[in-house]
Amino acid sequence: MEFRHLAGFVAVAEELHFGRAAARLHIAQPPLSQQIRQLEHELGVQLFERNTRSVRLTSAGQAMLDPARQVLADLDVATRAAQAGGRGEIGRVSIGFAGASSHETLPRLTRAVRARHPGIELVLRGQTYSGEALNKVAEGELDLGFVRLPVRRDGVAVRLVEHEHLVAALPAEHRLAGRSEIDLPDLADEPFVTFPGTRGSAVRDALVHACVTAGFHPRIVQEAPDSYTILALVGAGVGVTLTVSSVQHIRTEGMVYRPLAGPSRPMSLALAWRRDNPSAALRCVLAVSEEAMPTPE
Repeated sequence: MEFRHLAGFVAVAEELHFGRAAARLHIAQPPLSQQIRQLEHELGVQLFERNTRSVRLTSAGQAMLDPARQVLADLDVATRAAQAGGRGEIGRVSIGFAGASSHETLPRLTRAVRARHPGIELVLRGQTYSGEALNKVAEGELDLGFVRLPVRRDGVAVRLVEHEHLVAALPAEHRLAGRSEIDLPDLADEPFVTFPGTRGSAVRDALVHACVTAGFHPRIVQEAPDSYTILALVGAGVGVTLTVSSVQHIRTEGMVYRPLAGPSRPMSLALAWRRDNPSAALRCVLAVSEEAMPTPE
């Protein structure tokens, strides 16, 4: 039994006229009549009672009509699903990101993807720091990752999505909290709270680099996995930190943000993916990302 036989049967059953059914299928009437005879022969039952004036379904034909319609509907669903998958409109894309720095950018992307391609499932992997995200993208464990520039990894493509800079976060009662900006050397003797040093946090690396450039090595007294916890520890008076400007939406009791004096090292946020990733769904997400998170000038 072929699908064209079922399609011919359903067309004749709904039209009850071979000529109209053939026109609907865009074929000549003799081939359609032949298909019906082949189908009846294969099934061993008569599906239609027909004469020169009329065509009627037999009891066997009536019993077969709804299941035949369902088979054709299922075939159409399968065909559309395959075509949508080929265009990338159905699939799964894994995204690695870390903490509060993706507070604004990631929701813009997820909302846009769900609105444009509801068949794409986004698998979000939180607390995936920049270095870790880059490694997992390069190794094929992630489709897409939020990383910090610069990126030097063969086979990995990146696109800038946001410019940021470092700011200081201090306890509200800190001796320097009243200043309009902070000279980094003034924090040389302070305890610092920051991200773990073993998982590729670009923010921690930037903190250490900024302090070393200012003439001292930061005394890190506690580590925490995310910006919310780090800033809560700052508010509790455990220490100070340097963080990225995009986290200033977090308002923690007992803590203040202050800009750093002098030129600041840029912290550029980017999307990274493998150039040879064959996922059509990833290509759709990347296209949407260019609208949801355009590259800043």
